Amino acid sequence: MPRLLVLLAAVCFGTTGTAQALGPDAEPLTVGAVRIAIGGLLLLLVARAVPAAAAPWPLRQLGVIAAAVAIYQLAFFAAVDRTGVAVGTVVALGSAPALAGVAGLLLDGEPLTRRWARATALAWGGVLVLVLGGGGASVDPLGVVLAVVAGSGYATYAILAKRMLRLGHAPERVMAASFSLGALLLVPVLIAGDLSWLRSGDGLAMALFLGAIPTALAYVLFARGLRHLTPGETATLTLAEPLTATGLGILVLGERPGLVAGVGAALVLAGLLVLAVPERRRSPRLASAAT
Repeated sequence: MPRLLVLLAAVCFGTTGTAQALGPDAEPLTVGAVRIAIGGLLLLLVARAVPAAAAPWPLRQLGVIAAAVAIYQLAFFAAVDRTGVAVGTVVALGSAPALAGVAGLLLDGEPLTRRWARATALAWGGVLVLVLGGGGASVDPLGVVLAVVAGSGYATYAILAKRMLRLGHAPERVMAASFSLGALLLVPVLIAGDLSWLRSGDGLAMALFLGAIPTALAYVLFARGLRHLTPGETATLTLAEPLTATGLGILVLGERPGLVAGVGAALVLAGLLVLAVPERRRSPRLASAAT
């Protein structure tokens, strides 16, 4: 069940690109900031109905989580702007599982299992094939660095949010605190950016959708799954996001990916299945026979 929750969250994450494509032209940085602001507000409303934990909030860690949320948004959109959607996506999404897994091991003693390694290798390879299969991508060194920074922000967020959940704080309250504070850090982007696109009906609809589905709903599902999984496993499962984005591109936007993209999607799916499908436990009879 926890893995299913994270997969559902990744499906919600994967709707972001299609929603932006169907919406009006807008600066990516302001779209990201508005998304976090609306999502944070909705999460605060949801969190009010959830009982508070007796444990105090570790304010320093909460501040780092908020910074990680803001850094991920800014670094990811800046990376995509410099080096393109393909390279920016593969580096950010591909680096996050490895960074989260290793950091979880070093900081919190979370184990790195062979199952995680196999799933991450398959899914990362699939994302690489999926987004670079066109062969025409141009790589900007600074854009790649920014994408790694985005992946680091995600990994930091996942590890520290896991710590908050261990203290007994409800997933809804952890997400509300993280995203509302992250939204405050992004206020300068809203002040300096062009928000004229919000005046149109399409722009407002896009903003509300991005704040509600791939932010508020998705991160509640994500946190509920993270409570029972390691950060590394969780990060690998969220690689379903580009798979979802590709499927929506075909069904909604009329995109027609070729054979290479199909191979990449199959590899991502295989990696996700390695983590999502429960391992069969050996029966006592077989276990005793093997000893």
